[in-house]
Amino acid sequence: MTLLPEQLFTRLEDLEAGPGYRVVEVETDLDPLAVVRAGSHLFGMAVFLSTPSGERMGGLGSAWRGSTAGSERFTEISYAIADIGLPVGATVFTGFSFADSGPLEESWAGFAAVDAVLPVVTMVANGSVSTVRVTVAPGGDPAALSNVLRSLRSPAHPPPPDLGDHIIESHPHVADWRAEVAEAVAAIRAGHLQKVVLARSVLVRSAMAPDGFDLVHHLDHAYPGCFSFGWAAGGSVFVGSSPELLLSVSGREVRTNPLAGSAARGEGELEDRALGDSLMASRKDRVEHALVVDDVAARLQAHATDLTVPDVPSLRKVATVQHLSTDIRGVLLEGSGLFGVLADLHPTPAVGGTPRADATAFIDKIEGIDRGWYAGGIGWVRPSGDGTVALALRCGLIRGSTAHLYAGAGIVADSDPDRELSETRLKLRPLLELLAAG
Repeated sequence: MTLLPEQLFTRLEDLEAGPGYRVVEVETDLDPLAVVRAGSHLFGMAVFLSTPSGERMGGLGSAWRGSTAGSERFTEISYAIADIGLPVGATVFTGFSFADSGPLEESWAGFAAVDAVLPVVTMVANGSVSTVRVTVAPGGDPAALSNVLRSLRSPAHPPPPDLGDHIIESHPHVADWRAEVAEAVAAIRAGHLQKVVLARSVLVRSAMAPDGFDLVHHLDHAYPGCFSFGWAAGGSVFVGSSPELLLSVSGREVRTNPLAGSAARGEGELEDRALGDSLMASRKDRVEHALVVDDVAARLQAHATDLTVPDVPSLRKVATVQHLSTDIRGVLLEGSGLFGVLADLHPTPAVGGTPRADATAFIDKIEGIDRGWYAGGIGWVRPSGDGTVALALRCGLIRGSTAHLYAGAGIVADSDPDRELSETRLKLRPLLELLAAG
């Protein structure tokens, strides 16, 4: 039995030839992730994103794709999206790297400095309302597409991964990473920086290759308060479950939710509360958090009025980590948009550092890994200008039987290398436990 509703095929096969994009949309009760899992192997591109508020969306194929790199990448991609003349109601998925130049290593082949994709098949679910939307590009054959989509079948519930023997490697070696942290602390105490985020990577080489979107399924169920995501391109799947909203635009409301300062979760309610209280009282973590919030608020002032910035952070608790959190909101100025704000906002000190230029230069000098899309962003935008982008954290790149996992820690004057290493281990745990479960 076909997965997608018969009404979709009937309407798709009745489409007449014509210029521009042709669109068919029907309601359904399907979960977008199920559709992506069913069809990702048939299309060169696939994407899924869920939000803490319960919105779920997925896409298969590319009716249109744009990509660019360089210091003007966000401006250029916004122009490219505007130029294609989006169909009404379209959803464009977007993702981007930490660095303006984009990923450089071969493992990131297929991932640009910034990508924007209008899928052939888009699924959006919000609460009980779910729709499937098929976009036929100019010159596309609706009948041929219908035949491909008829082949989709409901995917089985994925069991926990059992990937056989595995080898785990740390890049750089943990001793070298501790030395990098010590060097950063020395630079900060010497007055060259205020904060810098240092990342490390862990490679998991397994006997068998995991299915990227099966991993997303497990992350999505284990971390419902996060942005769970998967983006397949170039033979790899970038997956993760991030707690952090980078930017959201809804009508004229603009919102961001920087997280900085972290602690473990406790074994029970009393221990968990004690760890949270200790985090709230930590001078080191409060200083780190304030550096991020002050920088983000200052950058938003060029794009928004009536900014609301709480004086005291709150605690954001996810399964393995709790963070200091500040929810910042404002009213978007006329002429500003999602990509325009991103151009000024990224990278925030939550993933880069401050002062920005000095921190970025320090990262370029000292880090021996290609962050790729780690500490970049992943999200969506619509013709209305509404959109949401999550910071790409708690993530990894799945390429065959090798997984490249990423985590970082914010370094300030009072940072301790051993404590920062422990923080990265907490952040690596969600994916590492999945991949090494056997």
